[in-house]
Amino acid sequence: MNTFFALFSGLFALLLLAAVAVSFHVTWRLTHPVRKPIHMDPRDFGIEQVEPVIFSSRETTILLAGWYLSAEKNGRVSNGTTLIFAHGYSQNRLEPHLPALSLAARLVQAGFDVLMFDFRNSGESSEALTTIGLREQQDLLGAIDFAAAKKPEHRLGLVGFSMGAATSLMVGGVDERITAIVADSPFYSLREYLAENLPQWTGLPRFPFNWLILTLCPVLLGANPRDVNPYQAVQQAKKPILFIHGTGDTTIPMANSERLFELTQDEDSEIWIVPRAGHVRSYALVPDEYGKRIIAFFEKGREKRK
Repeated sequence: MNTFFALFSGLFALLLLAAVAVSFHVTWRLTHPVRKPIHMDPRDFGIEQVEPVIFSSRETTILLAGWYLSAEKNGRVSNGTTLIFAHGYSQNRLEPHLPALSLAARLVQAGFDVLMFDFRNSGESSEALTTIGLREQQDLLGAIDFAAAKKPEHRLGLVGFSMGAATSLMVGGVDERITAIVADSPFYSLREYLAENLPQWTGLPRFPFNWLILTLCPVLLGANPRDVNPYQAVQQAKKPILFIHGTGDTTIPMANSERLFELTQDEDSEIWIVPRAGHVRSYALVPDEYGKRIIAFFEKGREKRK
């Protein structure tokens, strides 16, 4: 009996160690996604004047790369607003499935300045841990600092996609410099989202890997999903938020935006549910309407704040 117990205990310990090792490997892979290249040219979208920029995250060891697109330098009359784009997980400033440059071109033509940048560990920005909205908040704050210093007289708005939408809510919801936010396909709570959807990302069984990845790995990496809660910022936000979500989104179900919208405090907040659109695919499906809605949303806020 003692021999059997010892063998069983040894086998259990080996299996546990193997599960921990697999969980850490998968978590490391998720927090170090492969970089995508900056392979699109703004001039192909009608944006002739582009200013390459490099600025610091609020974590000063992180440098962020991007483009500043000026309405005036592209032959348009400025409306006095700068919009900052925030891209999704494992993407970069291009958000190529939109593509973001197409949307940016529409906004520049309407008189908006646009700042497009790469979060840490993306595009041409510094290497670092990808934390799906946790430390990326410091990057977005750095982008806001940069835009505010570049044109202090401009109003500032955020346009975020997926992880970038969640980050925009958490930062813009409490930063008084931000006057309005567009959040395309955000999640409600990262811990809650991963608890439900992690097997889709990892390909691993829910038991025991969910618990291991969500409990042990945050300790090892120093980044806990429990600290990424867009819903808390939305509850505090005293500014309009436009939520956009597709009914065909199987990556982050549209219920996330519906729940967030219920928490909004500003009467001018809106939600637009796009039939059949997949994850961050609403613009690709209905680009004209998407552009018009965003422009009208920010213009309405600008008119009210004159």
